[in-house]
Formats: sequence, C-alpha cells, structure tokens
Amino acid sequence: MKSKTDKLDALRHSASHIMAQAVLKLFPGTKFAIGPSIENGFYYDFEFTEKMSEEALSGIEHEMGRIIREEQEFICEEITKKEARGIFGGQPYKLELIDGIEGDKVSTYRNGDFIDLCKGPHVRNTSEVKHFKLLKLAGAYWRGDEKNKMLTRIYGTVFPSEKELEEYIRVLELAKERDHRKLGKEMDLFSIHEDIGPGLIYWHPRGAMIRKVIEDFWREEHIKNGYELLFTPHIAKIDLWNTSGHTGFYKDNMFSTMNIDEMEYQLKPMNCPFHIMIYKTGLKSYRDLPLRWCELGTVYRYEKSGVLHGLMRVRGFTQDDAHIFCREDQLQEEIIKTIEFVIFILKTFGFEEYEVYLSTRPEKCVGDLKMWEKAEEALKKALIKTGLVYEVDPGEGVFYGPKIDIKIKDALMRTWQCSTIQVDFNIPERFDMTYVDNDGREKRTIMIHRALLGSLERFFGVLLEHHGGRFPLWLAPVQVDIIPIKEEQAGYAVSIMNKLKENGIRARINDKDSKLGKKIWSSRQMNVPYMAIAGDKEVKEGRISVRKLTGGDLGAMEIDNFIDILKEEIFLKK
Repeated sequence: MKSKTDKLDALRHSASHIMAQAVLKLFPGTKFAIGPSIENGFYYDFEFTEKMSEEALSGIEHEMGRIIREEQEFICEEITKKEARGIFGGQPYKLELIDGIEGDKVSTYRNGDFIDLCKGPHVRNTSEVKHFKLLKLAGAYWRGDEKNKMLTRIYGTVFPSEKELEEYIRVLELAKERDHRKLGKEMDLFSIHEDIGPGLIYWHPRGAMIRKVIEDFWREEHIKNGYELLFTPHIAKIDLWNTSGHTGFYKDNMFSTMNIDEMEYQLKPMNCPFHIMIYKTGLKSYRDLPLRWCELGTVYRYEKSGVLHGLMRVRGFTQDDAHIFCREDQLQEEIIKTIEFVIFILKTFGFEEYEVYLSTRPEKCVGDLKMWEKAEEALKKALIKTGLVYEVDPGEGVFYGPKIDIKIKDALMRTWQCSTIQVDFNIPERFDMTYVDNDGREKRTIMIHRALLGSLERFFGVLLEHHGGRFPLWLAPVQVDIIPIKEEQAGYAVSIMNKLKENGIRARINDKDSKLGKKIWSSRQMNVPYMAIAGDKEVKEGRISVRKLTGGDLGAMEIDNFIDILKEEIFLKK
C-alpha cells in the first residue's frame, strides 16, 4: 500500500508533466529539461525561445486544465536508448540525460501526445490532478552549474483537495508578508549591497542591537553550561586546511587563496581547525576532559550568486560554533547535555516544535566501523533518554561521523535546519589529537562538533519571519517608544526615557511627527512592543498612558509600575 507521502509525490510529479505538456503546446520550440516533485509542490526547467513573464502563467494553467479534463492516462514504457534519441532528437537536455543513463534501455511515461524520460511514479490519469496552482518563475542553471545555460524554472503546487490548496496559498501570502528581506528593510535592521559584495550583511543599529542581545544571551548560557569562550583568527596558511582535509573535500566552497609574504593564506570556511590548534598547545590528561570550547566565529564560504538569498544564504556569516573534546566513556553524556542545551536555547527563542533526525554511516566514510557503531549507539541512546521523537536517516551522516539534526518549525510550520550535533573521527586522526589516560597511555580524543543556532545571520532571518517582526520584549531593539503629545511634554518625555534607561530598558522618544496618530502609526510600523504616551494630564499626575503592540490600551500608570511590568516580561523572555 502506498503511503500518503508516496501518493502526494506521484500527484506532484504528474502535475509537472502536465505543466511541461502545456508549455510545449503553447510555446512550440521550447526545450525542456527536468521536472521533479519537491516539498510542497513541483517545478520544471525550460529553455524558451522568447522572454517569459509571470503573466504567462495563467495561460499555462488554462491549458493544464484542458489536459486534465481529457483524463489522459499515464502509460509507462521501456524503450531502447536508440528509440529515445529518436523521440527526443530536438531536445538537447533530454539527449544529455539519455547519455548519462546506464544500460541500453530507458524508462518513459506518456500521456496524450506528451512523452518524457521518467521512472515515475504517477497517478492513473490526468483527471486526478485537480487542485493546482502555478506560483512563480525563477532562473536555474542547467544541472545547478553556473557555467551552464540559465534556464527558466516554473514552480507550482498541487494538493488532493481544494481546502488544502487554499490553506497552502494562504500560508504563502503570510510568508510574503513575513519575508525577512521585506521586514529587514521596513524595520531598518540590515542591508546587503550587491554592487560592492553580494552575500555580505551590513547590520544597522537596530539589527545590531538584536544581535547583541542574542550574543550576550548565548555567551552567558554557554558559560553557565561549562563552556569556555574562544576567539580565533580569520585566516591561516593553506597548510592548515590541507591537514584538516578541507582543500580536498570542501574546495569548491572556499574562496581563492591570498598571497602574504610569498605564502598562501586562506579565509577560514570553518572554525574547527583553529580550536584544534589551541587543543594541541599542551599535553592533555584524561582529567582535563571533557573540554567544551565555544566561539561566535565568522567564516567565509563561496556560494554561487544564484543561490544567495537575503540572510538565509550568504558568503560571510557567524557560526555559533562549539567543539567538545572528550573520552569515549564521556561521549553519550556529552551528547545528552548538548541535546538538552539545544532544546533550552530554541524554546527560549520561541521554537516549540522540531523534526529530529539521526543520520547514520554513509557508504564513503573514514574511521573504524566499531567506532561508528559506538557513536551511533551513543547518539540513539541520548535521543531516547531526552525523550525526543526522531527518524533514522540511513547513510546521511557526514564522512567523518554520524550526527543528529534538529529542524525547527516556525509559526507557518515551515522547517529550518539550524541545530546539529556531529561526532568526528576524522579530524582527531588527521591532527593526531590525543590525551594521556589513567594507565599512562596515549588515547585518541573524540571530537563533537555542534551548533545550536547554526549561523547568526540565518537564524536571525528565521527568527524575524517566525515572529513576523514582532520580537518578544527581551529581543526588541527598542522596547518602549515614549510619545509626547505636544512639544510642551518633551521635557517630561526625556525624564521618562532616562528613568527607563537607568533600569536597563531600551527606550527612545518618538517625536518626529507633529500629530499623535502618525507617531503611534510609526511605532507600530517599527514593531515597538510598548508605547508610553504623555500629554498634559499625564504630566500633571506624574503618570504615563501605556499601549502594547499586541495587547491594546493598558491605561494610565505610574512609571515605577510600568518598569516592574517590563522587567518581569523581560525576565520571563515572553
């Protein structure tokens, strides 16, 4: 019996074929490439003979509707490569795919007058694809290689019912409103200057304040949890990256080297080799372990221009990195502590739902198989002990060890990969990392890589969209806007601001506009959690009228009472 996921995958895959069929009907001479099902939908890549715009999508949808009403049956056929080359003679992308298929035969699916290279699965006939919507156009390099031709990708979605489709479209509209690039500009949080460096983030004062609050919290909690802080350089000689294996396994994501004193230096793509160099500055005893070292370390990775996306995909970013150096008998306990720490941190930022995966040994790997088994068992037992529901992701561990990935769900129920816990056998071997055990013999150190937030930039983008720009009070860059109704109350407003600041509250005076309504509107636009309004009555009574962004009018109160409310909310991080 097919699972619900399998059926949905077949539905989406079928929709991509119907879309390609419609495109070829409406735009003769179009070259078509690939069209898989993806999470929440499907896409197909085309090379058009004319420039396409999103206005064309409605026409394509109309033609798809005609094909669907014809109830065309999806028929699987296995043909020889020679026959396939004859069928797809004018389609260079299909011919390239045929050449890459092993064996003498290829699988195809036919519906109506349309045929495509395909292994399936598909629905029985086109009439089952009823509830669909084409979403947008995008550029996509053939085979994801920027050296190849740029194709036009059409995205769409399809669901078994009209209700599910409508709900998905509703969430998409909400996502547009919450887009971190849009909110970042409206709230004056950050900018990206493509003309002088794509993928590099400029933090504005308000965004930098939120980042400072995040970093302060991060460092304080790490110290409480037995971590020690590190700071390391941004570059090193290429020899370090040769030893770590990055030049062999990761070269395509590294920037070009620079020549300094006739020697090659490399911008760091990772922090781990630097932490290892600190570890190796002195002999370590079994009594010294575990060592928990953490760093908010900025790294630089070359990402293709086509995949850069606001804060989510950048070229320079700060990892909330940590490495735990431990003995084999300490491994499980350290993993448990790390999982508990991850959950505490994520919940504090408002993330309550997760998808958890245990990724096991891939085909190509390094290290002793017995050690892999021990590490996987330690990860599994730690997940069970912490009570997290998880799925095993067979063969998806990294080449140097198994890992746990925790994907958070945001307010729109989208998943984001942030937290990871990885056991590493490779780097300790490459750098000959050891400790002296209680029997006087040298033993190999085990290394755990872990990130709680991932990168600060990406996590900030996720956090911004999760809260829709309405950060909880403890994170808000400005916590209180003090609004004098008239110029006569300006002095009183200053005294209120000073008292708030004396109590650690981030406050400012909003007096740029002359009218009260505009002042209130501008505070709401900037998502300031509280407004303290001062008019003649408030000055006379020594009070303020308080409005909450998410709670309406709280009425007049004394400033000390207001401060108590703010402090409690900040303490609770709600």
